[in-house]
Amino acid sequence: MILGAAIIFALMAPSASLSIMNILKTIVANAEQYDVGGDGFLSFITSLIWSVMGVVLLPLGLMAFAAVGANLIQHKPVLSLDPIKPKWSKVSPLSGFKRLFSMESLVNFIKGVMKLTIVGVVIFLVTWPERDRLETIITLEPNFILGVFFELAIKIFIATLAIITIIAFADYLYQRHKWWEKQKMTIKEVRDEYKQMEGDPQIKSRIRQLRQQRAQKRMMSAVPDATVVITNPTHYAVALKYDENTNAPICLAKGADNIALKIREVAKTNDIPIVENPPLARALFASVEIDEAIPTEHFKAVASVIGYVMRLKQNAAWRT
Repeated sequence: MILGAAIIFALMAPSASLSIMNILKTIVANAEQYDVGGDGFLSFITSLIWSVMGVVLLPLGLMAFAAVGANLIQHKPVLSLDPIKPKWSKVSPLSGFKRLFSMESLVNFIKGVMKLTIVGVVIFLVTWPERDRLETIITLEPNFILGVFFELAIKIFIATLAIITIIAFADYLYQRHKWWEKQKMTIKEVRDEYKQMEGDPQIKSRIRQLRQQRAQKRMMSAVPDATVVITNPTHYAVALKYDENTNAPICLAKGADNIALKIREVAKTNDIPIVENPPLARALFASVEIDEAIPTEHFKAVASVIGYVMRLKQNAAWRT
């Protein structure tokens, strides 16, 4: 807006001043012809206003264009009725008090004082060298006085525009940074959004724990049907089932440490043979999943174990 005012003043001030001067000169020269009483006075004032408006309307229109253009440069136009909706917070004394004494209001106040101070200093530095000239301006002819004021005004406009441009750019960067900071989410907001999108981590953890417990119970209930349990002997345990209807042994249960201990206990309770083979136990634990057939690379080793178990059962049957 200051740039627009400077351009308007530099290009249109002389012609606008001359037009207004001619209007006033005509009024003064023909003062006795105007009727200043009754309806005549209203007609005179209306005519004068329209004459002056014809001169200043274009500069005012250009100023309005500069004001709108300044906003369009910064952001796209947004049509919204939200700002004019009645809100209690706009008339609430408490809300007004909070806005008045908020940190943002303090920052804006400090910025306003700094801007006025800087502009004031710049204007002082521009006019101070002209102090001797201004002291003698009263002795000049009226036509020369306007020229002096016009020249001085142009200098003030240029200096003010230069410093305001720097301030406006710095303020733009500050406002943009502050806007970006407001868009960032706090840790609590991130957690809340994650809960909404993915579910509460505590609830998910509890559900996962319940599923593991149920899976472990189902696994333990299948151990009594196993043909053999291969152990590490203490760290790993894998329960396998083999019969004539299956092409390969099936893993019914597997576990490490405490779970391995429970598998061995269930196997002992149900007289399931337990064979200690650490390399095979570790290999099966790492390569086979529950309810799946063992990999082909372990067929030979598992077959020897199952054959050994079968022979033990046959010998026990003969003895009985």
